Amino acid sequence: MTSPSDSGHYPAARRAQPVDVDALAQAVDARMGQTITSLKELVAIPGIAWEAFDPAELATSAETVAELIRGLGLTDVQILSVSNGETEGGPAVVARRPAGPGKPTVLLYAHHDVQPPGDARLWKTEPFAATEKDGRLFGRGAADDKAGIMAHVASLEALLATMGEDFGVGVTFFIEGEEEAGSPTFRTFLETHQELLRADVIIVADSANWKVGIPALTTSLRGLVDGVIELRVLEHAVHSGMFGGPLLDAPTLMARLISTFHDDAGEVAIEGLVSAAPATVDYPEEDFRRDSSVLESVQLAGTGSIADRLWNKPALSVIGMDVPSVALSSNTLLPSARAKISVRLAPGQDPDAAMEAIARHIGSHAPFGAEVSFAPGERGNAFATDTNASAAQAALWALGTAWNTQPVEAGMGGSIPFIADLTELFPQAQILITGVEDPDSRAHSANESLHLGDFRNAVLAEALLLARLNAAGL
Repeated sequence: MTSPSDSGHYPAARRAQPVDVDALAQAVDARMGQTITSLKELVAIPGIAWEAFDPAELATSAETVAELIRGLGLTDVQILSVSNGETEGGPAVVARRPAGPGKPTVLLYAHHDVQPPGDARLWKTEPFAATEKDGRLFGRGAADDKAGIMAHVASLEALLATMGEDFGVGVTFFIEGEEEAGSPTFRTFLETHQELLRADVIIVADSANWKVGIPALTTSLRGLVDGVIELRVLEHAVHSGMFGGPLLDAPTLMARLISTFHDDAGEVAIEGLVSAAPATVDYPEEDFRRDSSVLESVQLAGTGSIADRLWNKPALSVIGMDVPSVALSSNTLLPSARAKISVRLAPGQDPDAAMEAIARHIGSHAPFGAEVSFAPGERGNAFATDTNASAAQAALWALGTAWNTQPVEAGMGGSIPFIADLTELFPQAQILITGVEDPDSRAHSANESLHLGDFRNAVLAEALLLARLNAAGL
């Protein structure tokens, strides 16, 4: 098997001791059938960390993951949860294999909880019965993030089968049980179990590759702030025929306020929100249109490259509104309306400064003297990887070797707020964000799926990365 390290792109990896790529590939392939079977068994468990769903299923999911890890020979396996005083956290699986002398410790993160299935009529297969079709595995959690769990399990299994006691890297599994519910107790969990989770490298397997057949290391994430706007024009509702004309209703004025968030080109127009340095790769518009399913007639918003608009500029969305439904509407001037906005922040943007800028903009753009308030909500920092660091160099080599093609150093338009907690509490750790998804995985949507060929490569890439860290250290 050829290796992209031959091209000289990854000098830190090239200086390392050799890794037996072929032996690891054979070990991964020999076990891939059982790996997929185990993934299907995980998908069959509807572990959802939302209050409306049965917590017993979430407990079953955690115990099933724990048994998979025990099957690797690890004996220090625990199912833990914490309370932050308001919320009782979902069950997390923590398992440890101590490091040998002079070897680093790697924390392997994924999450076993999943999104609710949503409208069953939109699914072409049963959401909790993993189904193989056309080289993909369909099912809720098949990609996000039970495939991440199995990538961790299968890579370590291949390493132990190939290297045995020669593999001395310390491994800590941290399989969270509440990520899809917003990780409400994540920070408390880290603080409570900080020594248990301390590591030199953290691999977060919860992102995506560039496209099918081309791997990516996620090197930046946008930050996030959100909040709720309330706009009021009347003390109570009044008849639209008797009072309409001199008075504009609250939804209409809310629409006028919302229209100030973007300029005519669709760029976010809030003073104080910043952009980051331009991306070094681009995302072709035709690919973006296909991947996003945008209607052919719709003009894309913003200026500059698609990659910059996705990764390095702020993005503001209205994600909810409180107004009567059409079915319940009447000829009434509504006195108030509420809207929730979600704002993605460019790397380098301080979330507190962004929240203040948004509040200032809303306060200074109240239409027709309407009373407007803004209640700040969640906030999370952006993230950027130092791709010259030793672990990132090893990861790029591993990805390129597993796929036998040059990997992409890609940003991601989304946010993973808990990355900021990991960065703050484990400042010495190098954090790598990897993943098993592709643009058609449809995580969180109906017909979520995993490309099985890329999944195999992801397992091999993680095994190669860990083997490289075993050979070269940090």
